[in-house]
Amino acid sequence: MSISTFDFPLGIHPWPSEKRRLRRFQEGYTFGLLENSSDSYRFTVMAGADKIDRLFHAFAAAMPDECFFILEYYADEDEPPNEENSEPLLYYSPYLPKQQILEALKPYFSRLVHDGFVGFGLANNQVGMELFYSEEKVMTCFTCNHIRVMDILGGCGLPYQSRQLFTSDLGHDHLSLLCYRPETLPADLATLKEQSLDYLHFCREITEILEMYPVEDDLSFFLSQKEQQTIEQCLLSHPEFCGLAEEDFGDLLLSWSDFVQECEAGFEGGLEDYHDGLRLRDLIQYVIEGVPALLARKLMDVVAEADRRLRHNLIDCRKRLDAPRNLPLRDDRFWYRGMVRKQGVVLRRDLIRQGWFQP
Repeated sequence: MSISTFDFPLGIHPWPSEKRRLRRFQEGYTFGLLENSSDSYRFTVMAGADKIDRLFHAFAAAMPDECFFILEYYADEDEPPNEENSEPLLYYSPYLPKQQILEALKPYFSRLVHDGFVGFGLANNQVGMELFYSEEKVMTCFTCNHIRVMDILGGCGLPYQSRQLFTSDLGHDHLSLLCYRPETLPADLATLKEQSLDYLHFCREITEILEMYPVEDDLSFFLSQKEQQTIEQCLLSHPEFCGLAEEDFGDLLLSWSDFVQECEAGFEGGLEDYHDGLRLRDLIQYVIEGVPALLARKLMDVVAEADRRLRHNLIDCRKRLDAPRNLPLRDDRFWYRGMVRKQGVVLRRDLIRQGWFQP
């Protein structure tokens, strides 16, 4: 495919100085094993804008009936994506019926594809599959079933290219849809009002429709289906945790981060609620100590930032809350040492009743 016919999304504008490299620009993909994994693959795909709808729906068809939607966008159009400015906002939806997500996205799909400040995707952690189309307009897929993904890409006319070029290899500018005059936009976008073309506006609409919640970028991780199954077997081996074995472990990891964030803002629950958060970290630690070393290191990396923030937030660390004795863990559970700085009225009252503040 020559550069004269390559279908760049409107949000990517290659620099004129890239003419030589653009002559070699074509559709295709590369793939390889994911780092620190023996059974998960990462596919990186360069496809014209006209194929993204077909690709997205083909991948969606390969996923279970329930998935979650991923949306990433920059908070301010005046700060284009580069290494110096703030990170984009990242949102996840809860697990929803796949068809519900696809129906909700229909009016927005062309805008998501073409706007240079927006990335989006679809995932299911329980089967270890994730698809993401970034603001660089490069598609990435994480999967355990690389043969099926190769079939999908081949069916869409995308060949394997060992030396594939991507937009991220080119000097380019990112453009929002508001950079274009209405008459220069595709027909399905040309009739939209200016506000509807503003990615800040339509991304907020999507987050509200799908009830999405913000996620810290350092909590973006991938667990393969085999890893999920290993974690499930580990949880089934303990009577206190077996009821959570079929839960998406990724959600539990996110819940730990949410708990730490709540503690930083000021914990408004009671002491029993606080203990529930600590028991969640017990569960995570039980898994870390019960799974193979490679997966354990991966999980430790995921919780490392939340752990660091909680350590920084704890005071009175010479005191210690009682930890459950029916859970033998090798690690010294630092989360039971001390108490968070910002204690709400109910938590502080419960601590007084327990004798925490005795001189």
